Amino acid sequence: MLFLHKLLPVFLLPVGIVLLLLIVAIWRRRRWPVFAAGAVLYLSSINVVSQNLLGWLESHYPSVPINEVEPADAIVVLGGIFGPPAKPGHLPNLGDAVDRLEGGIQLHQSGKAPILVFTGGRIPWENRTRLEGEDSRDVAIARGIPAERIVVTREVGNTADEARAVADLMREKKWRRVILITTGWHMPRAAGLFQKAGVPITPFPVDFSRNPNPLTLLDFLPKAECLHDTETALREIYGNVFYRLFR
Repeated sequence: MLFLHKLLPVFLLPVGIVLLLLIVAIWRRRRWPVFAAGAVLYLSSINVVSQNLLGWLESHYPSVPINEVEPADAIVVLGGIFGPPAKPGHLPNLGDAVDRLEGGIQLHQSGKAPILVFTGGRIPWENRTRLEGEDSRDVAIARGIPAERIVVTREVGNTADEARAVADLMREKKWRRVILITTGWHMPRAAGLFQKAGVPITPFPVDFSRNPNPLTLLDFLPKAECLHDTETALREIYGNVFYRLFR
């Protein structure tokens, strides 16, 4: 199920759509699919499209100052923080979502909750011998968080698993509310899944992508990173639809 959830959206994302259109062009010997593929590729590769898609997702849960966050029983930091596993004794490969880890550490150090929770992410096809939460725990301990104040959940494979694992922890620890930390564009889906699992949350989104500056000509020039951002936003939207319909 996890594999299908990761694979199926590929054919609804720009690169998959372009590939299908080119196959149709060759098979049917038509020109229009080639022009359609070019249009899809261009539109999905410009900043004005990617920024608006990510901005729409981020607008559901705006940024919150740390001093305005209500205290809770625990701070839950979702996974996806690390890149490929590092060799023993090497620095960890922190990824683009490192702000999740940083936000959790800062909230804990600000006294917003006594416990810091990291989820035990491990994707089956990744060459990872440890749970990602264990790597996050090591970084947090190195930053001064006492080990006894850190909890790593059981192994999880996606956001729905993370929500269920935290729900089990809440029942075990008798927590009433947690602060949920994840990337801004991911918060709408994460918040919905945690609420569905029966976990009362205070959302604390981080790592915002939307640039509020006025548009320029450069925003209409195609870039590889904009294609990545567009696919990220669309994958998140499809994930929202999937969980609303089938979970």
